[in-house]
Amino acid sequence: MNGNRILIVEDEPAMLRGLKDTFTAKGCEVLTAADGESGLKLALSAQPDLILLDIMLPKVNGYEICRAVRQQGLDMPIVMLTAKGQEEDIVLGLNLGADDYVAKPFKVRELVARVNAFLRRRKSGQDGVTRFGEFVLDLTAHKLFRGGREVELTAKEFRLLAHFAAHPGRALARNDILNAVWGNSVMVTPRSIDRCVTTLRAKIEVDPHNPIYLQTIRDVGYRFEVETET
Repeated sequence: MNGNRILIVEDEPAMLRGLKDTFTAKGCEVLTAADGESGLKLALSAQPDLILLDIMLPKVNGYEICRAVRQQGLDMPIVMLTAKGQEEDIVLGLNLGADDYVAKPFKVRELVARVNAFLRRRKSGQDGVTRFGEFVLDLTAHKLFRGGREVELTAKEFRLLAHFAAHPGRALARNDILNAVWGNSVMVTPRSIDRCVTTLRAKIEVDPHNPIYLQTIRDVGYRFEVETET
């Protein structure tokens, strides 16, 4: 995490100060903004490695910041900080380009771990191969291997796993998954995702009822965890 530039946009003074101190202590260059207008200007001019973004902000809200950043072609991870827990609020942020959300109140240690994971993944890049546990997903060969032996996947299971692997650690809303994997022209429902996730879990999870990799985000969608942070 040392040397990374993080932008924190938060209008609560105590929260802003606490987060700044936390990430400064981790060796980050920390930029801060207490309103959305200032936050958006900093996001576009400084182009930080990651943005911690409150949703309810003066002048310009977090949704508008997220939309504007993505419209400029910037791809840094955006983690929303919100006191709201309703599905539609979270899904809106994800659909506008946010990578994840953390609901207040949150444990600082967990937030730091998630930020650190996003920063590591951003630096690592993609080589067409994703490794998780005993598995190797080879996108070029269009195959999944476990301990060197191929795991048979249906075409839909492979496309779903490939989509998850392209967004490790990111909270993915069901509509996003539907559009990416099933496409807009096919009449399907969110239950189609759930059924495919169930069959995929049976092939990659030690205990499909307590998944490690394909984690459910209640009322929102799913998250693919390549690694476990501490």
